[in-house]
Amino acid sequence: MTAVSASAGQARGPARLIDGFHLVVEALKANDVDTVYGIVGIPITDLARVAQASGIRYIGFRQETSAGNAAAAAGFLTRRPGVCLTTSGPGFLNGLPALANATTNCFPMIQISGSSNRALVDLQRGDYQDIDQLNAARPFAKAAYRINRIEDIGRGVARAMRTAISGRPGGVYLDIPGDVLGQAMDAAAGAETVWRIVDPAPRQLPAPEAVERALRVLARAERPLIVLGKGAAYAQADDVIREFVEASGIPFLPMSMAKGLLPDSHPQSVAAARSLAVARADTVLLVGARLNWLLGHGDSPQWSADAKFIQVDIAPAEFDSNQPIAAPLAGDIGSVMTALRDGLATHPVTVPAQWIEELAERTARNDAKMRERLAEDPRPMRFYNALGAIRAVLQDHPDAYVVNEGANALDLARNVIGMDVPRHRLDTGTWGVMGIGMGYAIAAAVETGQPVVAIEGDSAFGFSGMEVETICRYRLPVTVVILNNGGVYRGDETANGSDPAPTVLNARARHELIAEAFGGKGYHVTTPAELRSALSEAIASRAPAIIDCELDPAAGVESGHLASLNPASKAISAGG
Repeated sequence: MTAVSASAGQARGPARLIDGFHLVVEALKANDVDTVYGIVGIPITDLARVAQASGIRYIGFRQETSAGNAAAAAGFLTRRPGVCLTTSGPGFLNGLPALANATTNCFPMIQISGSSNRALVDLQRGDYQDIDQLNAARPFAKAAYRINRIEDIGRGVARAMRTAISGRPGGVYLDIPGDVLGQAMDAAAGAETVWRIVDPAPRQLPAPEAVERALRVLARAERPLIVLGKGAAYAQADDVIREFVEASGIPFLPMSMAKGLLPDSHPQSVAAARSLAVARADTVLLVGARLNWLLGHGDSPQWSADAKFIQVDIAPAEFDSNQPIAAPLAGDIGSVMTALRDGLATHPVTVPAQWIEELAERTARNDAKMRERLAEDPRPMRFYNALGAIRAVLQDHPDAYVVNEGANALDLARNVIGMDVPRHRLDTGTWGVMGIGMGYAIAAAVETGQPVVAIEGDSAFGFSGMEVETICRYRLPVTVVILNNGGVYRGDETANGSDPAPTVLNARARHELIAEAFGGKGYHVTTPAELRSALSEAIASRAPAIIDCELDPAAGVESGHLASLNPASKAISAGG
């Protein structure tokens, strides 16, 4: 038998052999993985080389968390598990925040990490990058698996793929020790160990009695409301969701990553009257949304004390997690919404005109206030007139993907910038975690080929800013717009002592020079007109660019819209 080295791959001889590197790649290709995000190093460098040689696109990053964030965003956009490849030890640990974030957001993702010799690690003999990666990953993932034999590689990849995408999607950790990657076996026998999973996310139809119950609850509502979460966007059941919303006439409120599922300009959208809709609704249909902190846990006074909740979720354990669910609907969103739409024929819903008028009046009032804010033109720029300029350009580019993170940059952008197309807005999601910006932007560009505009606070950009080099290296159509007010929240906090105050950054930073350093285009703008011109030019170029927007350091508020979660704010409001 002819031996095969880790880097030699397949070899010809008395018996044709295949190594673990090639088997992993064959298993990924068998399950339609066409892109892998990651960082090379011991022991997975040859795995990236083999993947690239096989036709899988390998996107190499500068830091593993960003690579993992890209894989997670790819999972959200495609409904196929995004794959992140990391080295052992610290590389593996750097990938964990993205893996945990994917699980929290219900994005299908697989983190494949090389690991050290099990015989040495398990006896704590001090191997290279010695860490029990499997058990370290378990609390942060939907599931974690280790492959200990070359003949189990196909099985392990198939198991990881199905686990990531089936039921409630999430992050899966797949551990492959370096010595397993270097093992060899008969190529024909190896081929028999690889298979393509069938129907990885099977439909789960709701019980007919559950559908009838939900429709009866809706029919009795005086002030019904539909809340669309990012799960509704992920489901790609756009047509049936729209048909149900329009046939029922019920007002809808999109969560930030569900914006565009129906256009924000849709007459039934109450995004501009969110507070009133939430406070007054007596019956709420949750579609791909959870009653977590983003929806005030369903508690009064944010919600009406007598509000009834109808919830669509593929995981029945989610029901009653915060509030009683009057009508639970267990199943996949496409199947449930089809059943609800069809059920309207026998259980019609009539929305009282008074409720529609109440919401319309508040929407008109708030829209007028927004127009007034956007018409203001302070110098130096502040968030609203800068975002107004961005909005004007994006209205001419509805197919552009928008990535958004920050405190004020996030809170205000999702109110100012409307979306017309589903799954074109990606932001900090359920965890509200900063640092997703460049990873998400890279994934959106790679997976769709469309222009991406990443709207970043200057602090948020710093978490993943080195990935601008990645954007430039792959010549991706990503424009990064940095709203630079020189601070974590704002840049004018007075310091106690000689060092800068805790929230203060560099208000005169020239972030655009980072793009120029790596071959991209840089713009520094100080007026809305300059911002409009620069953004239009950058999108049209389909080339990497950074636009540094110089804002007033006094612009912004502490913690954005989340000041109530800040202990200091609570103490101040309580007189402490």
